[in-house]
Amino acid sequence: MAKEVSAGGVVYRRTRDNRIEIMIIEDRYLKTSLPKGKQEKGETMEETALREIWEETGIEGKVVQPLETIYYNYYNPKVGAVRKEVHYFLVEATAGTLVPQMEEIHTVAWMSPEAAWEKQKRNGYQNNISVLVKAYELLGIDNRKEKTS
Repeated sequence: MAKEVSAGGVVYRRTRDNRIEIMIIEDRYLKTSLPKGKQEKGETMEETALREIWEETGIEGKVVQPLETIYYNYYNPKVGAVRKEVHYFLVEATAGTLVPQMEEIHTVAWMSPEAAWEKQKRNGYQNNISVLVKAYELLGIDNRKEKTS
């Protein structure tokens, strides 16, 4: 089985009135997701995450801390079964304007934590839930009601 290593992040920013907003993307399959991409030779996981976030969304950021590494399998018509490893980080946005990389993602938006959680629950990948939970805990966002429903 082929192996693929990627990195990405839960990106957040603070508004002028100090509210937190979470970046959510809609991928090319129209599923709610988080920005991520393949590691290039010589990059650290943190460098990969920041480069991919910038390439996919136009946002620069800084890594606050690691969140979680998830694993899953998928099928690639060119190479067959692939074991995917994705390293996620909590990333604070520092500059840039949202611009989706159209060949990779469909849309990108800043959302309230509540709206981002609802969108993830409705149309997101199951393996991103624990990543978001960890990010929300670190940011002091209470989503206990949402986790139990």
